[in-house]
Amino acid sequence: MALKTTALDIAELLEDEDDIRAFLAETVREGTPEDFLRALAIAARAQGMTDIARQVGVSRASLYKSLSAGGNPEFFTIAKVMHALGLKLTVAPA
Repeated sequence: MALKTTALDIAELLEDEDDIRAFLAETVREGTPEDFLRALAIAARAQGMTDIARQVGVSRASLYKSLSAGGNPEFFTIAKVMHALGLKLTVAPA
């Protein structure tokens, strides 16, 4: 009998703002800038990409493209997505 597997979708595990905050904080601490953008896209999907895009002021498709692996979002887009997630960017010592 063949073993059936399914892909893990991290967005499904992020149940609330605390989960999203911890996920993004860990990515900032341990990951690369590319990892952070991927994590931000996952967090936006967990919260609801359509709602996040509306709050940011862009189309859903545009936000997906901007946060994709090949995307290159402007700083203001990242800041607006963070705000829409109920978070803010801060500066701390390295």
